[in-house]
Amino acid sequence: MKKIFLAVMGLMVATVANAQNPKVKMITEKGEIIAELYADKAPISVANFLRYVDAKGYDNATFFRAVRMDNQIQNKIKIEVVQIGVDDSVEHFDPIPLERTRDTGINHVDGTLSMARGGADTATASFSIAINENPNLDFGSMRASDGQGFAAFGRVISGMEIVREIQLAETVPPADPDNLEFTAGQMIVNPVVIHTIERLE
Repeated sequence: MKKIFLAVMGLMVATVANAQNPKVKMITEKGEIIAELYADKAPISVANFLRYVDAKGYDNATFFRAVRMDNQIQNKIKIEVVQIGVDDSVEHFDPIPLERTRDTGINHVDGTLSMARGGADTATASFSIAINENPNLDFGSMRASDGQGFAAFGRVISGMEIVREIQLAETVPPADPDNLEFTAGQMIVNPVVIHTIERLE
């Protein structure tokens, strides 16, 4: 089964790598966000993202987390992002290998799309969009404790004003201000719905 998965993934990677960098449109309840995906530099992450797009896995996904300078006192190494998560009912594909910024050359600048992850090689569907420069998400930073950074794979080219608006959404206060979990204070009170993400051909 693993061999079949690797073969299919390899075919998808080859397909996106040989094509012009694709663009996608995120249709959200706040408006439309358009992003270019860097298939030429991060083919594994782009192929993974597009298989969720094609499977309608991002239908009714949400912007559920807004990380700002004012709500990450517990995080010594700061970032600014909004994070997108899919519905619990969505079938997840196997995790993908981490494409490090050291290797792709895609740094986390304003509007960068990046795969969320726990350990290395664990990314599936969740991703984030960076607000402003975020070198702490790149390879070598210790925001991820292994120093491997996060896999950047695209950038917003239209609709960053919507992303910025979402980042300013009201977030849930920490349950225990004296014992802050890693994401405490960063969950959006009313998560912003993504109706769908579709390819722009």
